[in-house]
Amino acid sequence: MKIIRINLRAVIALAVLFSVSLSSQAFTGNRTSPLGINTNETMDMDSSVPFINLFKLALPFEEARPWITKGNIEYDENGWPKRLNGGVAGTRFIGGYPANSIPSTVYSVFYKGQGKIRYGVNARLVRRLPGRDLIEIRPGKDKKISASLTIVESNPNNYIRDISIVMPGGICKGNPFRKVKTKKDCGPNNPFMSFAQHHEDIIFNPDYLNFMKDFRVIRLMNMSGITRNPLGVWENRPTLSKATWGGKEGVRGAPLEAMVKLANLTGADPWFNLPHRANNEFVKKYAEYVSEHLRPELKAYIEYSNETWNGVFSQTHHMQKMGQRLGLDANKIYGGFKYYSKRSVEIFKIWEEAFQGNNRLVRVMGGMTTNLPMSHMVLGYEEAFKHTDALAIAPYFHASQKAQKRINSVDEVFALLSSPSNRYSVPRTLAIVEQQNRIAAQYGTDLIAYEGGQHLVAYKTHSIEDESNRYLIQANKDERMSKMYYEFLEGWKKKGGKLFIAFSAPRHYNWIGSWGIKEHIGQKAEDAPKYRALMYFQKKNKCWWYACSRAGHVARKSKPSYNPGAYVMNRRFKPGKPVLAKPAAKPTFVKAGLSLTEKPVMQRAGWSNPTRAESQAIQELFNDPSAPNAWE
Repeated sequence: MKIIRINLRAVIALAVLFSVSLSSQAFTGNRTSPLGINTNETMDMDSSVPFINLFKLALPFEEARPWITKGNIEYDENGWPKRLNGGVAGTRFIGGYPANSIPSTVYSVFYKGQGKIRYGVNARLVRRLPGRDLIEIRPGKDKKISASLTIVESNPNNYIRDISIVMPGGICKGNPFRKVKTKKDCGPNNPFMSFAQHHEDIIFNPDYLNFMKDFRVIRLMNMSGITRNPLGVWENRPTLSKATWGGKEGVRGAPLEAMVKLANLTGADPWFNLPHRANNEFVKKYAEYVSEHLRPELKAYIEYSNETWNGVFSQTHHMQKMGQRLGLDANKIYGGFKYYSKRSVEIFKIWEEAFQGNNRLVRVMGGMTTNLPMSHMVLGYEEAFKHTDALAIAPYFHASQKAQKRINSVDEVFALLSSPSNRYSVPRTLAIVEQQNRIAAQYGTDLIAYEGGQHLVAYKTHSIEDESNRYLIQANKDERMSKMYYEFLEGWKKKGGKLFIAFSAPRHYNWIGSWGIKEHIGQKAEDAPKYRALMYFQKKNKCWWYACSRAGHVARKSKPSYNPGAYVMNRRFKPGKPVLAKPAAKPTFVKAGLSLTEKPVMQRAGWSNPTRAESQAIQELFNDPSAPNAWE
């Protein structure tokens, strides 16, 4: 793997400038909200349109091969094509937005270097100027917006780079939530800041900020791009200078600096998810940056990875592999749960050191809604509950795939969602919430939702017309969905749940789900029943748990003096045998001076780790930035 060396001091200086360059006060109207929101992936099809520079969501040029990019292209360290070598380098920067997601107007394309850019799909060149093209973007006949660009000529001694695609208008300084057309819309004390001149400072689309500011917590899992991401070392993280923050899983992701800025502007507590392979240096520098730059009245939620129980994700297999290597359990699934719990606590402690305590930290342990024993395991293993503030689950309501295939109307969708005989219905899901809350309370932790809402998906379909998809999609647009969301949230509160993070920010429906609480950032509230229900719920229900509106301070429950899960753990889960790595041509642990032939020891009850050599070797890897792949 190629590792690019970066001048850390220069990056830190840029980050500090970035964090303070736009003078504005954080919005504080969300402190009594009981709700949070999940961000979307940084992809060209993200109709929440978070960034004022549309190019930041573009596909990396190489990912557009062979449809747009052709030939032997050479790239610089930030992903800009520095030599075309007779080929062309192109990308798609808008991938099917609904018509009203962005204004239909003339946009400015700024760039450095010498060359020529061609535009396609719904983007049309209007005029060329030195270092700037004017393009018109309007919806196509299908009422969707897609747009591409291709670098067809580029001087290798001064190649085209630093492309920004910016809408007209700007903001008044100090108010990043309101988009204005000209300086006439601003007063003398809050001068006009045009997007064209200040897009590197403004960063976020005012429409996006205006949407996000109503939520008390913003979960940044998707925006950070940590799912299925092999990122392990700090110098390979997303940075502000990268050509684009978009792309496929394992590549995409917004920089930490942008995510902290989003929290500071909206006044929402950020929820950070750490990559599953992050070493200790990565975790330490990540935590130090947040500690230094996050507004002091805001708290940071910390979660190790995401859904490490879900077999469709590579992070789950990583947990199981590490659990096997440490001999945490004879059952690899249980070993994965234990490793997740163990590594989570290690990460929590690194953050506590960076923050000089845990007063502003909410330490989150992720669970699976329907897996009650897992909750006992991740909280009880090595008394992890003593270092954990919240057990997080994802309460979704839906129907089985078999039942969904028989749906022939929208009425049938709602009948299933309400039916006590449907194990995934609203009443049955809330019954599980009540059970999970009892478990969380036993360990002195809160029950919160990291995601939740409807989960109407017909798997193995490839069109919105396949099977029951049209009814599932229409149900999400139906007024009855608003009522169901409100009743579900009322039930969540009644069953003991606290903070509820909805899934997700505006995104358009397709055959893999109608996940957005709006279909696009410009959708009106009257056309978005799920969004309306959430806003009405938080209007009628201020946060109800102790000290919930207190800024910059976490109120904790007292912890039990004993491990509540000891009986469940010892009765249900069996200890395992360490699985040591097979010697390779070049031994992995030579630097550590450890023997790979140390005899495995059967783990004893009490969940201690008996394999000293393997444990020390893995810790060596976590602390060795030069060995990010050694445990894979």
